[in-house]
Amino acid sequence: MPSPVPRSKQTPNVVSRASKLVLASEEDAPAIAALRMAAADSLTREYGPGHWSSAVSERGVLHAMRTSRVFVMRRGGKLVATLRLATKKPWAIDTSYFTACTRPLYLTDMAVAPSSQRRGIGRLCVDQARDFARAWPGDAIRLDAYDAAAGAGPFYAKCGFREVGRVTYRGTPLVYFEMLLQGAA
Repeated sequence: MPSPVPRSKQTPNVVSRASKLVLASEEDAPAIAALRMAAADSLTREYGPGHWSSAVSERGVLHAMRTSRVFVMRRGGKLVATLRLATKKPWAIDTSYFTACTRPLYLTDMAVAPSSQRRGIGRLCVDQARDFARAWPGDAIRLDAYDAAAGAGPFYAKCGFREVGRVTYRGTPLVYFEMLLQGAA
């Protein structure tokens, strides 16, 4: 019988499939803003200033809650991830790059707490966002990612999104991704 993997060699705090995205409440807004700022600050420290360095405010989070669905994931009562699904197209998306469909949803503002990254939480969030989008119902999930070292393009590709184009929007290089859902063209 093989010996168990020593505790020091195990991946610490790997997320359980039991962790769930839930709809955020207004009371979550300060924690969501703080989590997104921590993620932005982490990227800025690692890659230098860029579009990912933008400030996030509680007011902005509350506005997002009024115009779309903002989700959070907790572990041990602590917020570890957030994302937003919206029916309204973000400013930087050019729909001509995407597959024609009647009910696209847009994934934005996804962030995982720096201390919880590389533990499967981001992937679990994407998987559950896909399930929410199917139930919405949505035909596709679309997003843009920065086309830079700090961008999450490789992560989204690993999660099953397909790259559909590269653009520069107002000086910002972006990669467009989509994931087609049930019955999409």
